[in-house]
Amino acid sequence: MSIHGLILEVRVTGCRKLRDTEFFTRQDPYVVLEYATTKLRTRTCTDGGRNPTFDEKFHIPLIEGLRELNVIVWNSNTLSHDDFIGSGRVYLHKVLANGYDDSSWPLQTRHMRSAGEVKLIMHVDVSAMNKMGKSIGAASTHSVPPPSVPAGVPVPAAAAAPALASAVPYTGVPPSYPPAPAYPAASAYPAYPTPSQSPYTTTEYPPPPQQAYPPPSAGYPPSYPPQPYGQPYPPQPYGQPYPPPPEAQSPYPSAPYPGTYPPRPY
Repeated sequence: MSIHGLILEVRVTGCRKLRDTEFFTRQDPYVVLEYATTKLRTRTCTDGGRNPTFDEKFHIPLIEGLRELNVIVWNSNTLSHDDFIGSGRVYLHKVLANGYDDSSWPLQTRHMRSAGEVKLIMHVDVSAMNKMGKSIGAASTHSVPPPSVPAGVPVPAAAAAPALASAVPYTGVPPSYPPAPAYPAASAYPAYPTPSQSPYTTTEYPPPPQQAYPPPSAGYPPSYPPQPYGQPYPPQPYGQPYPPPPEAQSPYPSAPYPGTYPPRPY
C-alpha cells in the first residue's frame, strides 16, 4: 500500500534520563526531527536538565519507500557550540499499520552508549490510506476496450487472437481440420536423365603425339679447342708467341750503373 502524500502527525512530549553534558549548571535540551530533506526543531527547554518537557506537534508529508525518521537531542549553549546528547531511529511500521503509536524511543551516543529516551505520539489517517489503495486497485482492474482498427488494415495474428476467442463461443468440441498432406509431395515435373541415360554421345579423339621436351637446339656447334682468353680472332699460327715482345725492348734487365766490364783495378 502506498504512503506517498499522507501526512504524519508527530507530537514530541519530552525526554527522560538524558545524558548530562553540563558540570555546574542545568543543561538546556531541544529535539530535532529529520525525515528525508525535512528538518524540524522544537523550542529550547531552558534548565530542562535530564527530563525536559516540550509538548510540540509537527506534520510531516510521507514519501514512498522511506518509513523511518531520525530524532536528535542537543544541549543549547550561548557562548559555544551546542553539545550533542544522543540520537535514535523511529520506525513507522506500527503507526502505518494501526494509525497510532505512543512509544518511547531510545537514544545513543556516538560510542553506542545509552543517552536516555524521547517520547513521541504519532498519528496518521488510515482511512485516507485505505481509500487511496482502493482507488488505485480499481484503476488497475478497469477494463479498457481494444482500439478500433480501420477497414483494410491487416491485423497481426497475435492481436486478432483475443478478439476471435471472445467472438466465437466455446462448444467443447475441437474443430476438425483437413489432414495435412504427406511430406515430401510428388513433383509434377519429370526427373532429369542420369548421366548413364544421357542421350548425348561423346566422340573420342586420339591423344596428341608425345614430343621430347625441351627440343634440341639447332644452333652453331661450339669450336674445339677453345681459344685462350684475350686471343685475337682469327687465332695466330701454332708456335707464335703471344703476345709478341716489342722489337726495341731487350730481354735482359738494364744495368744499374753505366760502366765497363770488367772493372778497372785500383
